[in-house]
Amino acid sequence: MGGGYILHLLLVVSLIAFLLLYPKYETHTFRVIIIVGVFAYFYTLFFLYPETWSTFLFLCFIPAISIFFFDSKLFYSSLFVNGASVSIIFFYIAWFDQGSKFPHIQLDLVGNFINFIGSQLIIYFIYYLSYVRLKKLQVYYEQIQQSERLKATGQLAAAVAHEIRNPLTVVKGFLQYYEEGTSYSKETKKHFTLMIDELNTAEQVISQYLSIAKPNENQKTETVNLKVVLQSITDLLQSYGVLRNNQIHLKIEDHCYIKANKLEFKQLFINIIKNAIEVSEMGDPVIVEAKRKKNLIEIKVIDYGIGMSEAEVKSLGTPFYSLKSKGTGLGLMICFNIIEKYKGSMDFESSKGEGTTVTIRFPAIKDDISSMSQ
Repeated sequence: MGGGYILHLLLVVSLIAFLLLYPKYETHTFRVIIIVGVFAYFYTLFFLYPETWSTFLFLCFIPAISIFFFDSKLFYSSLFVNGASVSIIFFYIAWFDQGSKFPHIQLDLVGNFINFIGSQLIIYFIYYLSYVRLKKLQVYYEQIQQSERLKATGQLAAAVAHEIRNPLTVVKGFLQYYEEGTSYSKETKKHFTLMIDELNTAEQVISQYLSIAKPNENQKTETVNLKVVLQSITDLLQSYGVLRNNQIHLKIEDHCYIKANKLEFKQLFINIIKNAIEVSEMGDPVIVEAKRKKNLIEIKVIDYGIGMSEAEVKSLGTPFYSLKSKGTGLGLMICFNIIEKYKGSMDFESSKGEGTTVTIRFPAIKDDISSMSQ
């Protein structure tokens, strides 16, 4: 029995060493090593001390260790391996051991096995609740990140936008004066026109920053008929996609109404649909769908363009992040801002080469024809 105690001690020391090293090596491989060590430790105890009934309880709760790693593959693997291993042990006790070494299990073989199954179900239930809560926390953390992005951009805008806009206005005024004068050649005036266009672009970017920094919370809201407004947006953007033969197909159900500012709503979907057209290949359609789902209005903008990777989707809405060569990323930030203002949500489903589906949800309101703005 002295050798058994030495083996027991070596297993304890090894397991402690692995647990102490884990914070420095938080990898999947190291987690697997720890779980294998836990299996080796408790199964060795079970066979080393067969007269000790508590060792069987330790076997029941081995998969619970993997819950702390929040690794679904590791949890399900340990649950399966543990179930298979204990089943083999019960088969061995029933047909070969027959109570000589494990009388406490043999006395009520069926009851002990049912208890084991019950313990595995309890562990799975604990894991499921923990996993669901973790996912909710992850969504909450992403919302906080998005809020911090908007806050950081707003602070930056408040600090520099006015300081930049004032000298730009002065420079633009002088250039317009020179452009209209007679002292310069046509070639020189073309240069002035080009500089004025670039200054206009810079002013638009600054205006976008200011709209994020100081959103107008007091804008008038109205009952927006999605079918009417999305049709008007489609009519506006059809000419934008006509050169590339990108048609916009509408599939809008009746009785889809939300409470919002119509101008902001149009700004939101002009941006989203325009992005969909720009990433589409020649001749690819862009589909816009809207329907009511219980208390929500769900709007989808579907394109069959280049698509995005998971990392690119996660970065959407970050200041200065854009997949366009000359993009600033501010347009999508404004979209997030408008959606948040009206208590909506926006999700992206995308994969490289297969296109993107943007799903936007808003709280629905009842049909209110009397107050509806056409």
